[in-house]
Amino acid sequence: MTALRRRHFLSLGGATLLAANGSARADVPARPPLLAHEPFTFLFITDTHIQPELDAAKGCHMAFARARRIKADFAIQGGDHVFDALGVNAGRANALMELYRRTADDLSLPVHHTIGNHDCFGVYTKSGVVPTDPMYGKKYFEDQFGRLYYSFDHKGVHVVVLDSIGITAQRLYEGRIDAAQLDWLRRDLAALPSGMPVIVVTHIPLVTAVSAYLPPPKEPPPHPAALSVVNAWEVLPLFDTVNVIAVLQGHTHVLERVDWHGVPYITGGAVCGNWWHGTRLGAPEGFMVVNVADGKIATQYETYGFHSIDPKNT
Repeated sequence: MTALRRRHFLSLGGATLLAANGSARADVPARPPLLAHEPFTFLFITDTHIQPELDAAKGCHMAFARARRIKADFAIQGGDHVFDALGVNAGRANALMELYRRTADDLSLPVHHTIGNHDCFGVYTKSGVVPTDPMYGKKYFEDQFGRLYYSFDHKGVHVVVLDSIGITAQRLYEGRIDAAQLDWLRRDLAALPSGMPVIVVTHIPLVTAVSAYLPPPKEPPPHPAALSVVNAWEVLPLFDTVNVIAVLQGHTHVLERVDWHGVPYITGGAVCGNWWHGTRLGAPEGFMVVNVADGKIATQYETYGFHSIDPKNT
């Protein structure tokens, strides 16, 4: 049996995720007729959390080698490339990024990058970094990968990549789409041809039920707005008048789909699973294969055979 035939696929909520266009459901806003587009496949590879410990570099190498065998036009990295730049010095942060870039050469695909919270440098005071450091915060990511938020078109589909990381005055992070980015997003979507299909990517989820799956914390969390975007209520209405066929999300390391106003919000697991400690709420280490055709997406979760050296499955 070939390696390709041995691939292990896990379905997420059924094979096909439908666009809202044409639905008569009362909770689905009226949207313009969907424009035709060419079919294509891409990979959504999120939360690699690369580090020298826990065989993480080996795991990333295995994941990228598996991804390379899948016929896809490009990959989107969903954020948290490294673990962790928030609370370390420049030497450690630079070493982590070098390890990521060296390992990511295995992928051999064009990659579009999304900023994650762990991709921000020196934010925690324990790092010893001052905010005037030239790499501080998001500059660390920008120096490596470029723009924090942007969009591009591919075969008749518009892809929007958001920056969902807010850095607070207390030197913590939260999920937030700031005012300047909101203005940009309004303009970006308003400029689209009527009916053009749209895919949105965000690291911290806009819509998620993950808090329902977790026990209540024993102590108040250090990041009260860490699991989802705190001002999602400002973002979601922008999707009511355009043909968003999917929102892809990372950060929580779970496999999840929540539908809101006819839009599927899909959280894509994690390359690192439970931070390299096995499964996260039943989701093993892996990444998503996304097939786009006829205004619909179909996803499969692709595992790659990693075995944690320190399993703590949840």
